[in-house]
Parts: sequence; structure tokens; C-alpha cells
Amino acid sequence: MPFGNIGIGGLVLILIIALIVFGPSKLPELGRAFGRTLSEFKGATKGLVGGEDNEERKEEEKPKAAAAAGK
Repeated sequence: MPFGNIGIGGLVLILIIALIVFGPSKLPELGRAFGRTLSEFKGATKGLVGGEDNEERKEEEKPKAAAAAGK
């Protein structure tokens, strides 16, 4: 069973368990930490994907720069 199909009931159950385990004072702090981690992960994956594009552009620009320098 894939985890992508949790549904609203499952999310409510997870939230209740988290509330019992961590308490109401720690939940906002945990949510912020999770959000920061997720945004850093997204930024890193975009950087990796974008880095490949940048490397391809640099490879394409090298012959152009060499031709311009030879003029």
C-alpha cells in the first residue's frame, strides 16, 4: 500500500498521535523544523537539476569563447 493515499482520516490520526507524544508546546517548533528541512531539500534538488543545465551551457559556451578569443 503506497503512503501517498493516507487521506484526511490518517492525517488526523497522525496529528493526534504527535500531539500526545510531543505535547502542544512542541508541535509548532517541530512543524517549523520540518518545513525548513523540506525547503532545503527542494532547494538542493533544484540546485542539482539546475547544476546539470549550467554545466551543459558552460560546455556549449567554451567553443564560442575560444572562437571569440581567436578573432
